[in-house]
Amino acid sequence: MTTETIVQESLKTQLADIQPGDTVRVHQKIKEGGKERVQVFEGVILARKHGKGISATITVRKISQNVPVERIFPLHAPFIQKIEIVKRAKVRRAKLYYLRDVTGKKARLKARALGVEVVAPEEKPAQSSEGIEMGPPQSNEAGLGGKEA
Repeated sequence: MTTETIVQESLKTQLADIQPGDTVRVHQKIKEGGKERVQVFEGVILARKHGKGISATITVRKISQNVPVERIFPLHAPFIQKIEIVKRAKVRRAKLYYLRDVTGKKARLKARALGVEVVAPEEKPAQSSEGIEMGPPQSNEAGLGGKEA
């Protein structure tokens, strides 16, 4: 076996489109003694490095009990069970290292919709061909909002 075939076998194919600014939940398998459990680490992605290959990594930052914690996760490692995207943010940088130095309102990221496309509705003419404005139909029955005759 060559190194290329080994690399191709260990690459994960079902990776989500992860970008800096996303809040993610990383599920990691941990072996303690003879037992195996899953530990979840939730935080904001500060950086994605080393492209899309086997050495691709993400840096995730969270604040736990007023102590900042950063972890670097290799994306294709076998101990990474799954990565969930909790929410997305609109950012204008590829590396969000400035978040290390700011706190409070300056550390906020603008939210972006998850998987939702905003499409402008088509405009329909509000007038008929005779020049009379079209509106809801008027009813002569009492109690339905129309004028009583």
